[in-house]
Amino acid sequence: MNDRKYFNTVFQTIFEKNGLSGMLTPGTVDAFADLTDIMLETNEHMNVTAITDVEKIIQLHYADCAVLSAVIPEGARVLDVGCGGGFPTLPLAILRTDLRITALDSTEKKVRYVAETADKLGLKIQALTGRAEDLAAANTGYREQFDVVVSRAVARMNILDELCLPFVRKDGLFLCMKGAAGREELAEAEKGIGKLGGRIESVTESTLYLTDKQEARCLIAVRKEKYTPGAYPRTFAKIKKAPL
Repeated sequence: MNDRKYFNTVFQTIFEKNGLSGMLTPGTVDAFADLTDIMLETNEHMNVTAITDVEKIIQLHYADCAVLSAVIPEGARVLDVGCGGGFPTLPLAILRTDLRITALDSTEKKVRYVAETADKLGLKIQALTGRAEDLAAANTGYREQFDVVVSRAVARMNILDELCLPFVRKDGLFLCMKGAAGREELAEAEKGIGKLGGRIESVTESTLYLTDKQEARCLIAVRKEKYTPGAYPRTFAKIKKAPL
């Protein structure tokens, strides 16, 4: 990226427009600029993101993920299920250096990219390659070990609940990032959430302000009230075929 001044101006404008400017420092803006450089360079030979316009990256990746940073408790152990190209893992790690973040994805090259990028940016995260339904089993050391589990753009919520809630410790949170269909997906998933030991704590609807339009966002918070029964998670084929 040739013009850092342009990036800084656009970044700060977008964050201000979305009420997020209070979380920024010169250091965080520089870190996001460095992340953008790394991502676009890597994207030339590996599919990290379909979004390559800098302004849209700031809007749809950075501002979108930054909303989470305001609702995660201080010092939390966080798991990002289905981290893909590093969202929300990398923005969270930049904005919240107090968090202990683990990024999980089934695609090894994406996990490697996230780990290497975090290292280049001086961010401390753990990166795991594996399937959520396998790593959430009782004998892996990851089941019910996280204060907060987050997921963004991975699957419908009636599938995500079984993949994510087994990782959440009792009294912890599952934060599911959704768009305009969030409440509709939640209605499908509500029964399963109860079976998995969760309770819907809040549904926060908001607007992501873009340059030329607005997009609806929905952040669903599920509180883990009971331990997840040992029968869950099932194999992914069973989860997909017959969601709870």
